[in-house]
Amino acid sequence: MIRKWNLALTYEPKIDPVRAGDCRQTIRPVGKSPMKEVGDLISFHGWAGRPYHSSWSWRTPYTPLVEVIGIIVRPDGLKLMGLTFLFPWFDKGVQTIAEKDGIVPPTGLALRDVLMSKNKIPATGIEAQILRW
Repeated sequence: MIRKWNLALTYEPKIDPVRAGDCRQTIRPVGKSPMKEVGDLISFHGWAGRPYHSSWSWRTPYTPLVEVIGIIVRPDGLKLMGLTFLFPWFDKGVQTIAEKDGIVPPTGLALRDVLMSKNKIPATGIEAQILRW
């Protein structure tokens, strides 16, 4: 069953590239929300004022997810679901993820800083998904 997701964008450097179609990836914690799946429709929006306490200021059209990658985000790096190997934040592959995610500057360490600033990440990590559309 195809589901529709409306996700907020609050990382300022990413907003214009997503709206222009230049950035087509986001990393989202799973939390209590159901897992997103390839084929689900995704739309992004901004806030007119305080997040979750104001109306939406803009919204993108729905676009299907073409790739969903399960990961564990930890303070010391990323793990792909099903693998025991940890990719440290300075790894070239993590830098590529940061570049695709619109992180400024496009480094693994900057990606870590953004993820840690927007999520509470314990030493054991949190489950997340790399979403690509």
